[in-house]
Amino acid sequence: MGSQFERVGYIGDQVDRYATYAELADKEIRGHDYNIQLTQRPVSKIAIIAPHGGSIERRTSYIARAIAGDEFNLYLFEGLDESGSFDTLHLTSHRFDEPSCVALISKCFVVVAVHGFSGEGQAVMLGGLDERLKQHIGVRMCRAGIDVKLDGHPYPGLHVNNICNRGRTGRGVQLELSDGIRGGSDEDAVIEATRSALLSLSPEY
Repeated sequence: MGSQFERVGYIGDQVDRYATYAELADKEIRGHDYNIQLTQRPVSKIAIIAPHGGSIERRTSYIARAIAGDEFNLYLFEGLDESGSFDTLHLTSHRFDEPSCVALISKCFVVVAVHGFSGEGQAVMLGGLDERLKQHIGVRMCRAGIDVKLDGHPYPGLHVNNICNRGRTGRGVQLELSDGIRGGSDEDAVIEATRSALLSLSPEY
């Protein structure tokens, strides 16, 4: 079962403005309020996604793109209002159902979602139903000296409809990165640890 935050769609003590992508798309203008970027690597069964990219959760698009590199599929849902669009465009992860994202990850065995949370310290919280991959990434982050938590935090990502868990296996990994990580001195280490963990996966994973 997911956390209270996941079950009711809270943003802290706020509620998402829209319950589904269809509702959002009916009111917001693609290309003006938000944009969607999709880069497919046909030989890859790994997808890196930032469902709260652009101005929604700062630098998550950049980090997702860097993790994906030239090897992995990439999906970005990006707010375009530079003054901030968190309250307007944020769809809680278990409500995120933008069709091109769902179609992409339905073909992938590994899904890693990149998110951000408020916090000045440099900390990472790993969630999602793929315990094996979560441990794999967590070990590499620990070796790089990153403060990482795998459980006992507010963002467990355990809801079955969480977008990170909607790939072919029904389980994925959610990276929650503090404000201090995003653009901070440990950002590159987080990217490298995640990339190296994914690149080291065996073909039969």
